[in-house]
Amino acid sequence: QVQLVESGGGLVQPGGSLSLSCLASGSTIRFATMDWYRQAPGKQRELIAAITSGGSLNYADSVKGRFTISRDNGKNTVWLQMNSLKPEDTAVYYCHLRSGGYDYWGQGTQVTVSS
Repeated sequence: QVQLVESGGGLVQPGGSLSLSCLASGSTIRFATMDWYRQAPGKQRELIAAITSGGSLNYADSVKGRFTISRDNGKNTVWLQMNSLKPEDTAVYYCHLRSGGYDYWGQGTQVTVSS
């Protein structure tokens, strides 16, 4: 059973930065693609960043050039560095892992971008 716990959300002004972390337990993330999703009020959950076990990266156009996903398999942790934040980045951010045919999600962390 994999458990994912996100942290690092909060309130930030437009143009500011936040760093989210996702700590996995119950299984190694070493061989898995790790993703970050977000869900804004009234909208569907969307994939914004992914990092494969080999380190390949993929970003949604809406965050490309501003967000950076990274991982440390030894620490079983994935990070999302968010720079140049905009009000439209306001959402609950979720860490995701697919393993053994199952989808695992964290509880989410709220990010609010507002002046």
